[in-house]
Amino acid sequence: MNKIAYITGATSGIGKACAMKFADYSYNLIITGRRKEILDELADSIRKKYKVEVLTQCFDIRDRAAVKKSVKDLPMEWREIDVLINNAGLASGLNPIQEGLYDDWDKMIDTNVKGLLYMTRYLVPLMILHNKGHIVNIGSIAGRDAYPNGNVYCGTKAAVDSITRGMRMDLLQYGIRVSLVEPGAVETEFSEVRFKGDKNKAKNVYEGYEPLTGDDVADVVYFVCSMPAHVNISDVMVVPTAQANPFLIHKNL
Repeated sequence: MNKIAYITGATSGIGKACAMKFADYSYNLIITGRRKEILDELADSIRKKYKVEVLTQCFDIRDRAAVKKSVKDLPMEWREIDVLINNAGLASGLNPIQEGLYDDWDKMIDTNVKGLLYMTRYLVPLMILHNKGHIVNIGSIAGRDAYPNGNVYCGTKAAVDSITRGMRMDLLQYGIRVSLVEPGAVETEFSEVRFKGDKNKAKNVYEGYEPLTGDDVADVVYFVCSMPAHVNISDVMVVPTAQANPFLIHKNL
């Protein structure tokens, strides 16, 4: 029987790349996202290419009731989840703290922190019930060191780091592995979302060097999950060769 991976934020970027990577290794998938048409297209593409089963769930992880319902509605054959990839996350705005927009703050905190908590809270009991599981939280290099105007986003990713550490202690007795993968600059929809659709600003972020791709990060996530059951890779930071920390990137412009 194929293993099952549950991936949040699977409609683009790292989440989509993880879906493709795990399907390539014969995992059946539960993929979530807010954009139903894109989610359904991805599911159809994966089914045809990799010959695995895919279940889609369209909801916003910020909506606790929707998260609870999505887990409650899982068919029995989909409830024995081997891997949970808490990938859904975003940055909104790039303002100094004194000019921060409350809506941006709420969006980042509700998605990056509370959404991750909601998913984990409702899915972990299923892992405990089946005496197995591996949780991979997608953090960020920004969780290790802040950068100018990154204030709240960096804070949410620092929270993911701390929550992951606490989660690992809480779930130790159940044999559930917990890992944190912290990417640096990855060229996805991330910057376009941060700049609220401004494609030129988003493009400038990645000019002059070769950033990571979603596939690069997915390779790391799969490697973490491919270890024998007695091995837990607790924390991995992966950055482009041109990046030293969140705010120092060597660009040839």
